[in-house]
Amino acid sequence: MEDLHISLAHGNGGRHMRELIAEVFARHLANPALDVRLDAAPLALAGGLVPFITTDSFTVQPLEFPGGDIGSLAVNGTINDLAVSGAVPKFLTLNAIIEEGLEVACLERVVRSLATAAHFAGVCVVAGDTKVVPRGQGGGLYFATTGIGLCAPDVNLGMNRIREGDVLLVSGPVGDHGISVMLAREEFDLRGEVVSDCAAVTPLTQPIAAMSGVRFMRDPTRGGLTTVAHEIAQAMSMNVRLFEPQIPVRDSVRSVCEILGYDPYYLACEGRVVAVVAPETATDVLAIWRELPDGKDASVAGTLSAGAGRVVLETEIGGERFLEELEDDPLPRIC
Repeated sequence: MEDLHISLAHGNGGRHMRELIAEVFARHLANPALDVRLDAAPLALAGGLVPFITTDSFTVQPLEFPGGDIGSLAVNGTINDLAVSGAVPKFLTLNAIIEEGLEVACLERVVRSLATAAHFAGVCVVAGDTKVVPRGQGGGLYFATTGIGLCAPDVNLGMNRIREGDVLLVSGPVGDHGISVMLAREEFDLRGEVVSDCAAVTPLTQPIAAMSGVRFMRDPTRGGLTTVAHEIAQAMSMNVRLFEPQIPVRDSVRSVCEILGYDPYYLACEGRVVAVVAPETATDVLAIWRELPDGKDASVAGTLSAGAGRVVLETEIGGERFLEELEDDPLPRIC
């Protein structure tokens, strides 16, 4: 398409919109299941498997950041919700809300990145929609998605399966995504080499999903590790004890947090898994994870015990502090 910027005409249902869909979205997302002429897409689901569905929306500033962009974020954020439920992601739908004035070149980069992430994860974008909003009424570009995955009938995950004495594992360093986005905004005159962990977690979830000792999995996005711990603590009326020396945090992330007063345990991740497993299963899960590139730093992050639903951090020097539930979002618009 010849236009350099998005105009309201790209959302009016006419030629400009047709060209936008054909030359940006359909070109990058092309697959046999995608037909931009249909109002609804048929899906071929394998017999005997349990379908899972999830929906999500994505807003981030800036749209592109070290290690990812809103396109890869939309794909990975959606399929990771399926993956930690034990499902294998198969299909996505994509809604794009584009602000007038967005550079077409930026849109093309993001959609290309989205297509690459989908291809890597083995999922197809099978349907979508575009809307254009007037200048000043959007954040450049928003995505809304629906994801469908298939789960084997022998997979049984849920908070209700958690028991006292279970172990909480984390698949890798926490806080990378939150700090990467913050540094990309250049609001604090800080520079760094922190790269977002934005990635599909299916290589981490699929090998362990059907293991009998694996109780529950969650991807620690908004609110990070602490928020997942609070969800578990409140739902199960247990205490979650986290061990600071054992929670992996990159030195570069910790340094930025110390300068700005952030707590890495509250910062978003976009390619990590928190799993609650039976104590006798923890060693096996860690061994599987540590053989994978994104799981080489996997660690026991905490334990669960009877209590009043508190989250306690055992510090490096042997003290304790309560990690309260997040009230203010320290990094808005990160996912």
